[in-house]
Amino acid sequence: MEKEICTISITSTWLGDDYTFYEDHRIKRVYDNHSLSAHRTEWLEPPQISKQNKDKLVKNCPEEFKEQVMQILDYP
Repeated sequence: MEKEICTISITSTWLGDDYTFYEDHRIKRVYDNHSLSAHRTEWLEPPQISKQNKDKLVKNCPEEFKEQVMQILDYP
């Protein structure tokens, strides 16, 4: 498995929503739909992530990983 770059949380409520970025440009999302459906996992491509969520990801990204994450997300 490729090396992990970082994990970014964009949780706005008590439900989790975490994105993990990998050096091979894969993106793993682990999220909770509701309290009975915790820790669902999906693998995403950048076009599948909304502009609003991309904004949150870049905003919450640690500064040392921001350039890499923006490149993976194809963020302007």
